Amino acid sequence: MVAFAKNGEVLVGEVAKRQAVTNVDRTARSVKRYMGDAHWRFPDQGSVDGTRYTAQELSARVLQKLRRDAESYLGEEVADAVITVPAYFDDTQRQATKEAGEIAGLKVLRIVNEPTAAALAYGLDKENDQTVLVFDLGGGTFDVSLLDIGEGVIEVKATNGDTRLGGDDWDQRVVEYLAKRFKGQYGVDLAQDRMAVQRLREAAEKAKIELSSSTETTVNLPYITASSDGPLHLDEKLTRAQFQELTKDLLERCKKPFHQAVKDAGVRLSAIDHVILVGVPRGCRP
Repeated sequence: MVAFAKNGEVLVGEVAKRQAVTNVDRTARSVKRYMGDAHWRFPDQGSVDGTRYTAQELSARVLQKLRRDAESYLGEEVADAVITVPAYFDDTQRQATKEAGEIAGLKVLRIVNEPTAAALAYGLDKENDQTVLVFDLGGGTFDVSLLDIGEGVIEVKATNGDTRLGGDDWDQRVVEYLAKRFKGQYGVDLAQDRMAVQRLREAAEKAKIELSSSTETTVNLPYITASSDGPLHLDEKLTRAQFQELTKDLLERCKKPFHQAVKDAGVRLSAIDHVILVGVPRGCRP
């Protein structure tokens, strides 16, 4: 997430998320979905202080923040970078990612597939003759890959995915559910209030995470809006079963890329030695 504060400061990550409620029109999210899209700009309409940004330019802001953090931790200048991308990214998307790194002032040494990076992070490159499935459900994109690992070499056998499917879509289902319940109770459509929608998004993400370890959670948003009679509050319980019902079609969308990747790799499910779940809350798991 990238935000442009009114004072000209550029905010990235959690800091950007915390101010999103009061700065909706100047906060960009799920930018990765639009990498390589020559027509996409942020914001969709209007501008931010006279400027409309490409996905590369916004991604560069994230990379600049990561660079500063790395330099602070290491105590030395960072000039080179290896950047990861979904394995199914095409040449245009990979080139756009490289451009983002260059805009950030980095020398991009290599673009690496995310499932390969995941296997390295789990230390699986140190094991021999392994078949690994990486199921990666990020905030804005989803991909599944089959890897062969042997003698320290990681080979991507097959990959598939969906650039328009990610954790944000699970959050959106909760947002829609809460807005519908609120409208039924008070006759007020929160979907027409951008600040209210942003508060719902934050609450939805929190609820999703809580439902990974609990079977029930409560969404409580005081003063979400107001009517002629005064302030209105949202207070709703959400169970894991309800959440799974709301999002079951999204989970179904994960199955086609999964089966296609397995088919393309030419392996039996029983031959898979490890399954790595990346960014997948329990309520979203297949």
